Amino acid sequence: MSRPLLLGVDIGTSGTKAVIYTSEGWTVAEATRSYPMEQPQTGWAEQHPTLWWNAVCACLRELTDRSDIDPRDIVSLGLSGQMHGLVLLDADGEPTAPAILWCDTRVLAECDEIEAIFGGELLTSVTGNRALANFTAPKLLWMRRHAPDAVRAAKHLLLPKDYIRFRLTGKYAAEPSDACGTLFYDTRRFCWSEEICRGLHIDASLLPPLVASSDVVGGLTAEAAAATGLPEGLPVVGGAGDNAATAVGVGAVVHGRAFVTIGTSGNVYTHTNSFSSDPDGRFHTFCSAVPGEWVFLGAVQSAGLNLRWFRENCCGSLDADAAALGKDPYLLLDEEADALCPGSDGLFYLPYLLGERTPHLDPHARGCFIGLRPSHGRGAMSRAVMEGVSFALADCLRLFDARGVRVDHITACGGGGRSQLWRQMLADIFACPIAEPSVRESAAFGAALLGAVGVGMYADIPSACRALCGVNSISTPIRGQEYAEVYRVWRQLYPALKDAFAEIDALQNKQ
Repeated sequence: MSRPLLLGVDIGTSGTKAVIYTSEGWTVAEATRSYPMEQPQTGWAEQHPTLWWNAVCACLRELTDRSDIDPRDIVSLGLSGQMHGLVLLDADGEPTAPAILWCDTRVLAECDEIEAIFGGELLTSVTGNRALANFTAPKLLWMRRHAPDAVRAAKHLLLPKDYIRFRLTGKYAAEPSDACGTLFYDTRRFCWSEEICRGLHIDASLLPPLVASSDVVGGLTAEAAAATGLPEGLPVVGGAGDNAATAVGVGAVVHGRAFVTIGTSGNVYTHTNSFSSDPDGRFHTFCSAVPGEWVFLGAVQSAGLNLRWFRENCCGSLDADAAALGKDPYLLLDEEADALCPGSDGLFYLPYLLGERTPHLDPHARGCFIGLRPSHGRGAMSRAVMEGVSFALADCLRLFDARGVRVDHITACGGGGRSQLWRQMLADIFACPIAEPSVRESAAFGAALLGAVGVGMYADIPSACRALCGVNSISTPIRGQEYAEVYRVWRQLYPALKDAFAEIDALQNKQ
């Protein structure tokens, strides 16, 4: 073997990424394959598991066919994947129905049923979460009611990445960071919950054996080796759900470390060494990829979506102006916004285009500008949008702080996290350093690091992160005092408008 290489595969909702890294953490090569999401009815979201398998094989074949890569140098394979999806397999390992995805909302009645059986306090004390449509348990109840033949034929219940691991190794397994997003899992005690399964009349034999995220589950089968170009017997580890894998990829694996994502939606993900849950369900409590530890997740429904909406609907000349200057349109927006002081010249924005989850749990909430004057132009409005999203993310941190988890270091991920202005804004508002990670595909990188731990290259996950997780830059707080006053005013706006938002929805529904 000339050089040990690490392989991470991330099975996402819109596509799969496979990335090969050196043992020092440098990217060698990557491949991506996209696939569609089927929506046969309003609110439904499905994919056939073979789509993921075909995409994984195509990505791995692209990498292993390269002349500069010897597949025999790859020492381990780690997996990351979209959480909560329901994959049912028969006795031969064949899907009995398309997978129902995390973003499917057909199961609202089943969520109400679960809440009625257990109550919110018991649910959160056991699972760490309330019954939301995202989770796996209500999907299984829906299938039992509406597709009973598929459930009767099922012998195994897996999550998306666990299905890929099964195809690679022939082994059925789940690990805590993904299992805790099913509502079948006892998040405090790290085991499947007999109480939940009994209350929902679920045959616990459907649920797979549990392993740790960095445990080697099995070696690549001869069939999988032929399909991927990887060597037979290659160790495959448990892996992690996408957020947990991202946390590993950016080093947020010790108490008080966190990452914030500004993609279409946004979240704040904070590592903690003590279990706590919110009976009101304002944030999620999940298991970390680090054995015996947990994370808090605050979810913001609309993050980067707000800036994209603003650009597409309120910036008619932006693309032409950017082209004339030879700049990216978003960079031009950053420059115009950066010319203003905190508070956007008295302009505020609530980023609730799709309602809000953490901390309000309000589907009626709306996006709005407040304080508009004739002097406010594109720069003030774009800065107000960015500040509004940042304040919404800060609301998540306030909840974590109230649970005794004081965050002291945050990494920014997602498209918005690549904006230097936005990272500085977050540092000022959060009163905390904000790091830009050196590796862009953090979930795949985290999966690869779990593989490195699994084959003994590092003693544990934090050791691997200390050795390999780098940063390109760190933004430190500069204008925190100014932003503290702006944030105080911003926090008064939602309570003042909450009842009006509900009335607006009621008026719209009458039309």
